[in-house]
Amino acid sequence: MAVGIIGGCQEYTGAPYFAAITALKVGADLSHVFCTKDAATVIKSYSPELIVHPVLDSPNAVDEVDKWLPRLHSIVVGPGLGRDDKLLKNAKDIIEKSKTRDIPIIIDADGLWLVAQQPSIIQGYQKGILTPNFMEFSRLYEAVHHEPLDSRDNQRTAVQLSAAMGNLTVVLKGEEDVITDGNKVIVCSQEGSGRRCGGQGDLLSGSLGVLAHWAFSSPVENTKSSITPPLVAAYGACTLTRQCNRQAFHKHGRATTTSDMIQEIGGAFKTLFES
Repeated sequence: MAVGIIGGCQEYTGAPYFAAITALKVGADLSHVFCTKDAATVIKSYSPELIVHPVLDSPNAVDEVDKWLPRLHSIVVGPGLGRDDKLLKNAKDIIEKSKTRDIPIIIDADGLWLVAQQPSIIQGYQKGILTPNFMEFSRLYEAVHHEPLDSRDNQRTAVQLSAAMGNLTVVLKGEEDVITDGNKVIVCSQEGSGRRCGGQGDLLSGSLGVLAHWAFSSPVENTKSSITPPLVAAYGACTLTRQCNRQAFHKHGRATTTSDMIQEIGGAFKTLFES
């Protein structure tokens, strides 16, 4: 099973690395990062485990990624993407190509900035999953509904956004993670810690890349009909991220970073899903 991460530019090299290495540690066989030329050497230097393609800012970026799409089982768009117009345009075209292959598409970070500009890119695609934090969520909500967000009821507004996006699965990250497909709402309040470090969301989107593929591939009789595969996958990714956070904090306290959380993935996965 192989995951593709679409993101990584000169300023942001950590996020795509975190998402890609998480996918491997959760159980992907291969993790590909499609980034800009000047980010590639940096990301390669973090780990020999990743396959890094320095193509995202090349003139034929979309064709370069398209060559690999038949080998990818899901893609995560946005970690470290940045907001350069050319990169956003390439990301948009890669999303379009991926939709024709019917694979899960997880959109996070600056990928969500792109969706807020053009919601139709992913609207109605049933294997699309959005993972906004509160800021990204309000931007998306206001782009789709053309009215300010009422922040008193996250569950209701998350359901509204999901429905407006054609019942896409939305994971609103926060003190509690609100997961919805516009019909059902699942709240993840698995204990984490008070320490929220930058990069934690990349761990969530990277793990979701793997879990979404597994959930969609599993026989239908294994899943309760009212809970769809993307809801199952999203709940798994949220609990896993929180468990990693909790275990890392237990060891490192306020010094906890996302790298410490990544060291906990194996143990956290075992505790949650294999015990």
